[in-house]
Amino acid sequence: MDQSAGAGRGERERGIMNARLLEALGASPAAADVYRTMLVQPTAGVAEIAAALGMGTQAVRAALDELADLTLLRPVAGRPGQMRAVSPTVALNALLEQAQVGVQLRQRQIEDTRDAIASMLDQQARRADAEPVVRFIGLEAVRTRLEELAVSVKHEVVSFNPNAAQTPDAKDASSPLNQQVLERGVRIRAIYQDSFRNNVQMLAYANWFTQLGGELRCMPIVPALMVIYDAEVALVPIDVTDSKQGALEIRSLGLVAILHAYFQQAWAAATEFGDRTVPEDDELIPLESQLLRLLANGQTDEAVGRDLSLSTRTVRRMMANLMTRLNARSRFQAGIKAAERGWL
Repeated sequence: MDQSAGAGRGERERGIMNARLLEALGASPAAADVYRTMLVQPTAGVAEIAAALGMGTQAVRAALDELADLTLLRPVAGRPGQMRAVSPTVALNALLEQAQVGVQLRQRQIEDTRDAIASMLDQQARRADAEPVVRFIGLEAVRTRLEELAVSVKHEVVSFNPNAAQTPDAKDASSPLNQQVLERGVRIRAIYQDSFRNNVQMLAYANWFTQLGGELRCMPIVPALMVIYDAEVALVPIDVTDSKQGALEIRSLGLVAILHAYFQQAWAAATEFGDRTVPEDDELIPLESQLLRLLANGQTDEAVGRDLSLSTRTVRRMMANLMTRLNARSRFQAGIKAAERGWL
């Protein structure tokens, strides 16, 4: 084997390695190539380096200026205007030290930023403690507050989600927050209305949510939109019929405890997402049971539909099916037979 050829190949490999290290430590690819060439050809001038690399002379001069700024070039003693490449060992150690200083500075900046965020959150918590109920007016103010709470929550988020509040825009806003919270290991439990299963987009969202680790159950009627963080902070709408008006943030421990207990009770009674078992003739699913109760209380089909987030046509179809199962010729007779079966 030709030893000179082996030595040349070794020199090239070291040059390539040095160039890659320089790029990793902040030098541009052009500057790294020029530095490598100067190591291999110590006496080469600008024109020779340009020819060797296929670069323009202006590009080579710009690379030389960059190398000088990085202290990778030194003047040649006794030859004014001529520069030589600093030894790779010396150069890389110097750059590594600079990089370490930069990392330490960046780390201090990150720690200062983290301390500033913690201080702001602490100030917000103190203000909230002084005001057990805070109003957030308008949708944007509420969403900003939800983002802040998603960052600070530590253990669990629970929520009631009526279908009226589940707009595509609302889902676009809440999905990234839910993903962020779940990926941090925080538990999320959500209760939706049974009728949400009739909405293709909602079903797609529910599948995505549960695959990420979220827990979802259903019940016939969800009283109002509500989110509780760590059983300490609750957000409820100012106007239950229009969540865009804004929200009330409740920090009164007694009131939040009551709201959280109500959620726990509802969660225990709700059905698992995906559980759509067909009932026997003498059994009712929760949605049918709630529909019967509402109609028995004298509500119209339209009012029942609003409460259950169903169309009037669906309410009438469900009632017709119940009448068939009860072998009843009228709703009045259906009511009597439903009571006899213990359905009411």
